[in-house]
Parts: sequence; structure tokens; C-alpha cells
Amino acid sequence: MTGIHVPSEIKPLKKVLLHRPGRELLNLTPNTLEELLFDDIPFLKVAQEEHDAFAQILRDNGVEVVYLEDLMAEVLTLFPELREQFVMQWLEEGDIHTERYQKVIFDYLNENYADNKALVEKTMEGINLTELHTDKSNSLVDLVSEASKMVIAPMPNLYFTRDPFASIGNGVSINRMYSVTRNRETIYAEYVFTHHPDFAGTPQYYSRYNPFHIEGGDILNINDKVLAIGISQRTEPDAIDAIAKNIFGDATSPVETILAFNIPNNRAMMHLDTVFTQIDTDKFTIHPGIMGPLTVFEITPEDEGIKVKEINGKLEDILTKYVGVPVELIPCGGGDRIAAEREQWNDGSNTLCIAPGTIVVYERNDVTNAVLEQKGLNVIKMPSAELSRGRGGPRCMSMPLVRED
Repeated sequence: MTGIHVPSEIKPLKKVLLHRPGRELLNLTPNTLEELLFDDIPFLKVAQEEHDAFAQILRDNGVEVVYLEDLMAEVLTLFPELREQFVMQWLEEGDIHTERYQKVIFDYLNENYADNKALVEKTMEGINLTELHTDKSNSLVDLVSEASKMVIAPMPNLYFTRDPFASIGNGVSINRMYSVTRNRETIYAEYVFTHHPDFAGTPQYYSRYNPFHIEGGDILNINDKVLAIGISQRTEPDAIDAIAKNIFGDATSPVETILAFNIPNNRAMMHLDTVFTQIDTDKFTIHPGIMGPLTVFEITPEDEGIKVKEINGKLEDILTKYVGVPVELIPCGGGDRIAAEREQWNDGSNTLCIAPGTIVVYERNDVTNAVLEQKGLNVIKMPSAELSRGRGGPRCMSMPLVRED
């Protein structure tokens, strides 16, 4: 299967992009947790086992699994002339601007990572000063730096492939992300969607070089005609204006309406998909904290631009109108306040729907999972003790590339 085709959140998933957690997690330290957007340090061995179980669940349900590191390595193998360009761009975006260090690191990578996949994984992992074996007498920077200093920071959030780009119908948004740490992740999407034969030519609705932030966790394909985007901690309204104009300006896009949901600005609800996700034709999981009145903006095309109208009302009424059937909202934690807060912290509302009524969830959210099973849903539980430390669930860890019509 080539190209992108994601007309909904719930239709049978046929192809998905993942990133298997790698050695980038080993470069997390207590002192860098805040900077790198983690609350704790996952145990890599177990995190990989849990992620492999997730990938196997998907394969067992007829989903083709592709990995970001493999796609990027394939680009460099197919187009060897891009390797130097990629490394130099990665160095610049990693804040390596001095000619001396650029040469030292460039030579180090070429000498030690001739294999393209090994190179890609190393760019994700980051580089420690001790690896470079530089002559410290030639540099004041080297003399005053701690031996454990990361010359280029790791990208530990990459296993949340939902955010660096987003599938929208038959197109893609290559995002400018909220934090400097995560914005570097989108370099891989730039190369894959520009050069990989499976994806080259895909309409691009947003550029990583735009000034305003937007992330994939805030983008939900309600159906082929309606897109939902969260105004959140990570996505700015300016970005939604810009992406709306690009989507409406693409004659091949069937999207007629974009709903901008104004959600609370905090870490527990950092993206729209941590607040609610669609799990069946008429069902959504929801964080109880946003139940009741919610401000939503309807964006539609008008002439060469857009028209924005504020909609006030209950979330279930708004969703019912645009989904086309009466909608049921199933609260995280089954409505119990303490259970909801605990399980929301571990992404109880962040489910991946792989077919209508069939969802992948973290097994640790047992209160929410029991409620979902009582509602008749096919709940597939995956291990999550270590993966959940990154504050993202099954939807966060996956980017659908193809769903059936």
C-alpha cells in the first residue's frame, strides 16, 4: 500500500507508522527530564518488549506495520546523495554551528555508522562528548564541559509518532512542534514525504518551517468531510487558520468543515486526543474534565479564505451534529473522580481504534477498560508499565497511513 488514505478515526486500519523505542531513552537523565518532556525514565528493555507487543497486536489484526527509522534509512539508501545533506541539516538543527564541531561529528558518523539505518538510529539517540575523542587542548568548550555532556540531545519522544506529522485524508501535515526538543523530530518526515517512493507527491498541508505550532495529537479525522483540531497547549489558533486555508485550497481534499476545539491548557490534557478519541461509529472516550459546555469554532471555506463561527453547546450535541448519529460519551474512570484523574494521567482516554468498536488500550487503566467492555467494545489490552512513563497512549504511539473506506 502506497500513499496516505485516512478518511476517519475508526475505519479498519490497514497500515500504520511506528517508532520502536531505542537508545535515545538511555540518554534521559534526571537533570534533563523536564527539558526532554519526560516525568520519569522508562526501562528501555521492557519498553521495547511492550512496544513489540503493541506492533504484534496490530499485525494480528491485519495491519501492516512500518517503522519511521526504516523509511528514513530507505530514503538514504535510494538517494545516497541525500546522506550528507541530511547529516548537515541534522547538525544545524541540533545547534552545532561551529565548523570544527560540524566536521568532527560528521566524520565520526561516517566512520562509525556507514549503514544507513544505524546512522538514522544514531541521529535519534544523540551524541555524548566522550564519543568524539576530541583534543581538549584545542577548545575551551571541551575543557569546561562535563564528560557526560550531550553534544547533541536525544529525541526520546519519537516513539509517539502521532505528533511530528499527521495524516489528513490523502494528505499530510508536517508539523512545527511546540518544543525545541520535539521540533527536531520532524526532519525525518520532511525527507520521507519528499523522497520516499511510497509517499513522494503526497499533498502537504503544513510545513515544519511555519512559525506557528501544531501537533498531530490535536488532529482527528472525524470523517472524510469533517476534521477536528484542538486549540491546546501544543497547537496555536494561527496554525489552524493556516492549515485550514491549505486544506480548503486543495481541490482533491473532500474536507468541508474544520472544528477547532478549545481545550484546557495543561499537561494532563496536552492534546485533543488526550481528552477524547472516537472508538466506534457512535462512541467516544472522554476525559470528564471537559464534559458540559465547550467552546468550538466551525471553520469553513469562503472565497479564497475561511469563515469562522463560534459554536457553544455540549460536546455530545456538537459531535452528534457532525458525526451524523447520536453520540455517546464514555468517561475515563467510569465517572469516578479519583479513578478518572489517575487513569487520565496514564492516557485512559487515548485509545487507538483499529476497526469500529475494536480498540487498543493500556492494560493498566482497568477501571476505564471495564467500562468500555460493558459498553460492548472489543477491548485489546497491551502492556504499558514503561511506555506510559512518556505520557502518551496507543493513539499517541501510532500514525495511521491507510484506513479502508
